[in-house]
Amino acid sequence: MKKALDCLHMNHINAMVEDFETAVDHLRDLYGAQFNLDLPGDHWHACLITIGGVMFEVFAPSEYLLHARFGPHYVGIEYQVPDADEARAEALARGMRVIRELGVAIHVHPAEAFGVAWEFFGRSFHDDPPPVQYVEPLKPSDYWREHPLGYTGLKRYGIAVSNLESATEFFEDFLGATVLYEEARPAVAGRAVGLTLADTVAELISPIGPGPIERHLARYGDGIRSTVFAVRELDQVRHYFAERGITPHPGDAPGTLAIAPEDNLGLLFEFSE
Repeated sequence: MKKALDCLHMNHINAMVEDFETAVDHLRDLYGAQFNLDLPGDHWHACLITIGGVMFEVFAPSEYLLHARFGPHYVGIEYQVPDADEARAEALARGMRVIRELGVAIHVHPAEAFGVAWEFFGRSFHDDPPPVQYVEPLKPSDYWREHPLGYTGLKRYGIAVSNLESATEFFEDFLGATVLYEEARPAVAGRAVGLTLADTVAELISPIGPGPIERHLARYGDGIRSTVFAVRELDQVRHYFAERGITPHPGDAPGTLAIAPEDNLGLLFEFSE
């Protein structure tokens, strides 16, 4: 009998970039990122790095040729679950493939999960002690609040999907999420459904006509579109980026400011009070 997973905590968002050193320098210099752990490998150079209390695992492939047409993008997201073996069994029971098997953790195939390589692991990366040894202890929330951007955590992350109803059902039925809100997004010709998933809000957004969401889906297909950071004041965000020669533009929702992917390693970051 199928049952929804019991997702407990979001560990990190996974993203692919073109060049490792360039990405790390950019995230440190522009966002004050804390470098947590170096993860070199045969096929990619990865690391754990935290921005505003939100942890990312950033991957840069050793050979870019096979990734060049698609380019930088969000790969997936990892959640803590009570038992990774149970998560694996549940995914397989639903006919989902495991694209990466780590024993203690799995990544499901994004083709069967609305373009997201969902990763499940039995520990929290914010445990004390953590499951891996960081370069230094994670910065506390007060540290991030005092950054010039005034971070207060993760507001939500956005996933662009072509079929909003089917994606919502997947989130509820497989991931154990619950619908929090439904909203029209006329400024981006979209419709959104926000869901509570563990300690996060995931927002599904689908196009209702020509616009940025439709263009995103034509370029990338279903998958994670954006990370939305919570901040104290948007005026503070505007001032910070203006001093660095970057002009934020309106994000996918009212009351958000976005840093264009071309100014940000090919990834969309947004900020909201």
